[in-house]
Amino acid sequence: MREPSKNCRLGILISGRGSNMIALADAVGQGQIPGAEIALVISDKSGAAGLARASERGLKTLVIERDGRSREDHELQTIGALDEQKIDLVCLAGYMRLLSRYFVESYRGRILNIHPSLLPAFPGLAAQRQALDHGAKWSGCTVHFVDETLDGGPIVAQSIVPVLDDDTEESLSARILEQEHRLYPEAVALIVSGQYEVVGRRVLSNR
Repeated sequence: MREPSKNCRLGILISGRGSNMIALADAVGQGQIPGAEIALVISDKSGAAGLARASERGLKTLVIERDGRSREDHELQTIGALDEQKIDLVCLAGYMRLLSRYFVESYRGRILNIHPSLLPAFPGLAAQRQALDHGAKWSGCTVHFVDETLDGGPIVAQSIVPVLDDDTEESLSARILEQEHRLYPEAVALIVSGQYEVVGRRVLSNR
């Protein structure tokens, strides 16, 4: 458990539409994540729709293109931008790039991700399609700390969604996304509060 921050500065990394970024921004604006502010939104794609949506909300944005450059160079610039803004907590919101061990070590215990499955089931890409292909009756979403493993860090929170008999990948994804928009702000609020402890691979709330 860490001491609660009076002014926890969030840095959000996106690659696309940024719907979870918007959910976090709205939650911060409505006071649902006490003591937090979104200090920076970084996209690794200049054409990401989430950039315009962030700007509409008055959020500071930055594009750090990853195409045409080495992974090391891209991550060093990203980390530099986060450090410059004195970011306390990094939130991945549809950020479509695995973080290296160096990046994780730079923000150890301070990176969150949301994944559209009930981890440890169906990590990686196309989690909703994986759930359907495996005949799962339940799926959902998971907020977890990021470590060096693929979607494998300690789990902060989960939400369950039934898999219906007539579900398509699109319909299941849409229902899971609704839960993501609720769950991510709740999980970030817990971490910002400092009222938790990590025991092995479990994150326990002390609220």
